[in-house]
Formats: sequence, structure tokens, C-alpha cells
Amino acid sequence: MMSKPTGMTRRDFVRTSTAVGAAAAAGGLSLARSAHAAGADDWLRVGLVGCGGRGTGAAANALDADKRAKLVAVADAFGDRLESSLSGLQKRFADRVAVDADHRFVGLDCCERLVQSGVDVVLLAEPPHFRPRNLKTCIEAGKHVFCEKPVAVDAPGVRSILATAEEAAKKGLNLVSGLCWRYQYGVRETIKRIHDGAIGDVLAVQAYFNTGLLWERPRQPDWSEMTFQLRNWYYFTWLSGDFNVEQHVHTLDKGLWVMHDQPPAVAWGTGGRQVRTDPKFGNIYDHHAVVYEWTGTPPVTMYSYCRQMANCWNENSAIVIGSKGRANILKHTIEGETKWRHEGPGGNMYDIEHQELFAAIRAGKPINNGRYMALSTMMGILGRMTTYTGKRITWDEALASKEDLSPKQYAFDAEPPILPGPDGKYPIAIPGVTKLV
Repeated sequence: MMSKPTGMTRRDFVRTSTAVGAAAAAGGLSLARSAHAAGADDWLRVGLVGCGGRGTGAAANALDADKRAKLVAVADAFGDRLESSLSGLQKRFADRVAVDADHRFVGLDCCERLVQSGVDVVLLAEPPHFRPRNLKTCIEAGKHVFCEKPVAVDAPGVRSILATAEEAAKKGLNLVSGLCWRYQYGVRETIKRIHDGAIGDVLAVQAYFNTGLLWERPRQPDWSEMTFQLRNWYYFTWLSGDFNVEQHVHTLDKGLWVMHDQPPAVAWGTGGRQVRTDPKFGNIYDHHAVVYEWTGTPPVTMYSYCRQMANCWNENSAIVIGSKGRANILKHTIEGETKWRHEGPGGNMYDIEHQELFAAIRAGKPINNGRYMALSTMMGILGRMTTYTGKRITWDEALASKEDLSPKQYAFDAEPPILPGPDGKYPIAIPGVTKLV
């Protein structure tokens, strides 16, 4: 079970970010160097946790980023996923994928065993539910980490991540987030110009992530209920956080970045499960619409929409409206009193985040993305809380939530936190009925 630090307010987040930044800057050259062998053996030994598509992609990005990086250990809940991922990576990277049989870890405790296998860098790409526990394990063991988004599915998990990020900073360890747009050159330049006043005072943000249907894996006769849910982790809130957290976090993160990574004061919203109603789609919604409010001068409102339905209009964008113009973050343009378009390269953000991670490890100048990856994840959770309950909820109320989505036991024959009823359907959150815990 994950640890549950005490609650934290918006003001506490500001203080924490200062402490994390100072600790990282004061930096631990010693740990950054000692986390891998010095001298003639300058190989960085990489371990991958979570061998799905994103995990396999992250491993490839890591090996592309540093020619003296070698994949030496892999871990996944399921052996078939592990072997499929490893086979593809071996074909592409040949001798830089050197994973012996005793470094292939299968099961729900696979991360703990991988961390003790002699790796220097861990790539965390498992289902989001497991990231607070696994990140804590990695940092306690002195490992550098690339951690995919989102980093938790509930408020106790976010509080755990924030505490672990502080510990990483104290140890001088690198913690790089999979919120990849932070590493795209055009987006970086656009947001820098917003911060420099190119559109005047920020008044509103329009955030969209409307897309179609995703994958699902049919139930097999020999699967337990836990196995089915783990195989289809995306569709269960306890594993993914719902897609307002799992997918839309990228767009929410852009809005938070615009707001200098300060959380909103309050949110309210609506959502539901209108099209994706089959039990195979677990218990998540298929649309969310959330309004986030900042109470500064001037006040700022973020209008956030996400939807996963087939045969509908799709849009992935973040538009910032200011007192002197507007910026389209993904198109890298500014209109109004200032007219500007980014003309330089955008860069492959998936590669860049790993290039900067491995360069920081070798330079002994640690990167710590822990605060903003926790903050953006919490913003997604806050939005989910509003759509599930139908309530207007403050940041402080959400962050102090005691709702822990963890199962009582981590085992394939154990009961997951949510079970189907006699009709085979899972209970779904009902606005106005579901309570904020």
C-alpha cells in the first residue's frame, strides 16, 4: 500500500516547489555520479517497468538518447507483454539490449525486484495506479527515474509523489516526467513569450482533448477478475484515474504551465458515460467538461473539455486568451498586438526528454520535474472529482481527500476495488449521488 502523507494546500505547494528547486540546484553531484559506475565503465544500465506500447517507446527513446545506455532489465505484470516488448527492442538495438533471463521480472512486485537488479536508471511506464509506490521504491534505492504521466490516481498518491520528489531532490537524483510537451521546443518558446507578456494579462485558457475510441482486450476464460482489469487498466478508475487524468493531463499541464505552475483555487464540471457503456469499458466516463478557476488579479478561467467517442469532431489544442492577444500553444503562434510564429524546429519531444535526462545524469546537474507532474495529475483528479460528484470543489478539499483507490491485496486471485454486479456491469459514479471522500 502507498504511504499517505498529510494534506497539502495550494500555499504549501508554493513552499514545496521552492524547497525542491533549491535542493536540486544545491545538487548532489555525488549521488548523480555514484548511481552508475565511474571510470572506464561509463555505461548507464537501464531498467524498464511496464512493457506496453508507451514503455517500449520510452526504452527506445532512452537508448537513442545515450549511446552508452544499455537496457539490462525489464519488468511487467504479464510475461507475454514483456517478451513481445523485448523482442522488438532487441531487433532494433541489438547488443545494447542485454536482458538475461534472471533480469526479466514478471508479477505485481516486478518493480521492487528490478530495482535491486543493478540498474542505474528506471523507466516507469506501468499503469498509473502503481507509480506512487514504484517511484518511492526507486528513489529510496538511489535510482534516476523517468516517470510517465500521470503519476497517481488519487490524492493520497499525489501526496506520496510530492514527498518522494522532495527526497529525490535531497539525494541529487534525476526525476524526469513524461509530460512531454514541456520538452518540445516550439511549445517551450510559445509559453516563454506568454510569460514575458506577449499577449498581456492571461484571462482564459481553452483546453481540448477530444478523440476517438482506444484499445480494449477481450476477456479470456482463464482470466481472473483482477487479471481482466489489469489487462484493461485504462478503463478502470483505480488503475488509470479515468481519462481526464490519464490522457487529458497533457492538456491540463499546458494550462498549469501558463499559470506558472500554480494550482487553481476551485473547479466544477460535468461528465458522464453516454456512448462507451459496455461493461468491457470498465467504470470510466467517456466525456468530461471542467471549469478551473484561479482567483488572482485578473482572475483566470480554464475551460477544459475531453471526450473519447467514435465518429465525432476531434481536437487537441490549448489556446490562451490575453488582454492584448491570444496564443495557440500547439501551433506555436501569437496573434494580437504581437504577431509571432515559431519558425525553428519543434524537435521530437519523446527523444528530447530522454536526451536531457541522460545529459543531466552525466553532468551531475539533476533535473527534478516532481512538483509539476504531481500538480498536473492532481488537477486531473480534481476535475474527475467534480464530474463524478457534480459538486464545486476547492483545490484544498480535493488534495486533502482520503479516497484511496488501492485494492486490499495485490495478487491475481485477489478482488480488485470494483467488482461487476449480477448483470456484469460495474457501478458507475452518478453526479449528485456519488460523494466526495
